Amino acid sequence: MSTTLTHTVSTVSHPRDVERLIAGQATSDGDGVKLTRVLTQPLQRRLDPFLMLDAFGTDNPDDYIGGFPDHPHRGFETVTYMIAGRMRHRDSAGHEGLLQNGGVQWMTAGRGVIHSELPEQDEGRMEGFQLWLNLPAKDKMSAPWYRDIQSEDIPQLTTGEGVTVRVIAGASHGVAGAVQREATQPLYLDLHLPEGASFAQPLPATHNAFIYVYRGELQVGDTPVPTQRMAILKNEADRDGVVVTAKTATRALLIAGQPLREPIAQYGPFVMNRNEEIFQAVEDFKAGRLAV
Repeated sequence: MSTTLTHTVSTVSHPRDVERLIAGQATSDGDGVKLTRVLTQPLQRRLDPFLMLDAFGTDNPDDYIGGFPDHPHRGFETVTYMIAGRMRHRDSAGHEGLLQNGGVQWMTAGRGVIHSELPEQDEGRMEGFQLWLNLPAKDKMSAPWYRDIQSEDIPQLTTGEGVTVRVIAGASHGVAGAVQREATQPLYLDLHLPEGASFAQPLPATHNAFIYVYRGELQVGDTPVPTQRMAILKNEADRDGVVVTAKTATRALLIAGQPLREPIAQYGPFVMNRNEEIFQAVEDFKAGRLAV
């Protein structure tokens, strides 16, 4: 378990409101893995620099046992956060790691990587999230990068109201997260709130932000956010953060980032800025050059 770190108290004077609630779309990916696509392609411009958020959670091995066999990526980063279960990662850059309870796998595809994510269990619960984070145009053809972050290495704090905050990226209440990114400045928090507890997180007014509740129910301003719903937070120049209150014991992701404001061209696992770059990615993959 992560060590709880000393932290400062951050306040929010003018919290953001909820713009709208989103119910994810049930789908499957890889070799038949059942999941819910929470952040879909039509929301990419609104939630720039984030491209996708998938939530998966099942006790039925038939829903996950096929995993995600070899598949390519180019032009963005994948952040996989495992709540329960074990998944083995292998990729064309020679990286290998075991993702397990509470751990995070952060992979920069850059100019190209082919990888697999396969369950190392045949029974029990498999639950977690995969977030796609865009790369700026100048970094899309960078060298691939990979880091396994075990649960105990994710910085964690507990507020005076008993809210546990796991700081995967960015910073919260003076505690720096496991990963920092200059171009997109991602904030990725996993919040565990007791019933009735509130939590305040400062956010730059220019950053796009959303909350995904995966246990319980939150109140954000006048809006209740039930389980398995994403709340997109309004962007208003006079707002300095967000305040959430748990209506029952609740767990939720709070994710925010600085928009790139660059064109987005996507074809499946390739995300570039222009269609011509997508055509090149497909050609490189077919010719075996993608992950060279």
